[in-house]
Amino acid sequence: MSKKAVALMLVLLLVGMMFAGCAQKEEPAPAAPEATTEEPTAPEATTETPEPAEPMVMGMITDTGGLGDQSFNDSAWLGLEKVEQDFGIERQVLESQSADDYMPNLVSFAEEQVNLIYGVGFLFDESMKTVADKFPDQKFAIIDSSGLEKDNVAEIVFAENEGSFLVGVIAGLKTETNVIGFIGGMKFPLIEKFEYGFKAGVKSVNPDAEVIVNYADSFEDSAKGKEIALVQHQAGADVIFHAAGGVGAGLIEAAKEEGFWAIGVDQDQSHLAPENVLCSMMKRVDVGVYKVAQSVIDGTFESGTIVFDAKNDGVGYSDLAGNLTDDLKAAADKYLEAIKAGTFAVPATEAEFDAFVAPAL
Repeated sequence: MSKKAVALMLVLLLVGMMFAGCAQKEEPAPAAPEATTEEPTAPEATTETPEPAEPMVMGMITDTGGLGDQSFNDSAWLGLEKVEQDFGIERQVLESQSADDYMPNLVSFAEEQVNLIYGVGFLFDESMKTVADKFPDQKFAIIDSSGLEKDNVAEIVFAENEGSFLVGVIAGLKTETNVIGFIGGMKFPLIEKFEYGFKAGVKSVNPDAEVIVNYADSFEDSAKGKEIALVQHQAGADVIFHAAGGVGAGLIEAAKEEGFWAIGVDQDQSHLAPENVLCSMMKRVDVGVYKVAQSVIDGTFESGTIVFDAKNDGVGYSDLAGNLTDDLKAAADKYLEAIKAGTFAVPATEAEFDAFVAPAL
């Protein structure tokens, strides 16, 4: 083949390759995603909010002394106030005008299904037994009574004789006339515990002193309390102790008017007459109320008897007005420690008092 023919073939081959390349179509580049100005959609908010848990409700039913007695009922109410502050419960009260109100008041709270119902005082015994049986799922507490033997009733009791012994020591050392008075509310074994414990304390430090005893047959008649106090003072009593609820307000009024010493009870009563209330026998009803309420809140409620005595500071004495000398406090504290140690037993009944021998400390 001539050189011209070879050259011609090469030219034709190159031209064919160029046409073949031009015939191939180019694929378009992938399109970019369209831009958007919309924000990502958030999950749809709900308008429903959880209902807050309703607070526990605890109800207290007073005895006939009612709120404002500056003593027993007020101390119990103070205990519930502290429960309200510490745990956010709601507290309610029904005041009893007479013993006939105990049963309907208990039933009223039980039908409302409050979380805990208190009956303030041993006079609730029979009514509480009946209502506790009728409402077996309802929790109750009774103050100053034991032996109900109900699975849904907590029984809060105190060693009143021990606390009364201590103020008896103070009265026996303080008197200048060797005549001392005691005013009880109603003559029941519970109030007699105050009487005989007090008389034992006086006897331990001043066996020559006479203790005049009268009962008012009431826990709310302050006028009767004043009348009895004035009679005792006229008989020579210069220190008078009461265990009579609202009746004691009359005693303190008489002490303020006539210038003798009164001894308060249940809670510190010196604010009623700071210059005439020598001291007060502390019966920590507020602590008992608080303890049982706390057991309901934390789910450890138990029926049966809970005793508050000198050993667990359930009873004692107070002197917020500062009327006790150091010697008087030292004497009372010496006997307090002996009671806590079990060195001697404080009488609670007449028979125990008659057999009582003052300890040599």
